[in-house]
Amino acid sequence: MTKKIAVLVRDRQEEALRMSVGLILLDDQVEVYVLDRKLEETEESLLHYETLKEMEMKVYSNSRENAGMEYVPTEEIAQRLLQCDHVLPY
Repeated sequence: MTKKIAVLVRDRQEEALRMSVGLILLDDQVEVYVLDRKLEETEESLLHYETLKEMEMKVYSNSRENAGMEYVPTEEIAQRLLQCDHVLPY
């Protein structure tokens, strides 16, 4: 049975994106939410973000500063999290 997993990216952005890339190996639905600030443009975080995009994983943000990510208001993110089987906060 396919599970729905949400990864919340806040403080440990590189680690959260690395974990999200690792979840590609599962047959579950994974969604990544970059919350409250712009994604740090370090070499590692950009590499993981590009990998997520290449693998066609969904990456959302509640910050309009994150170009290339679909903007979703905080209230809608909260509603989506209620539908998830697992929420991984970073």
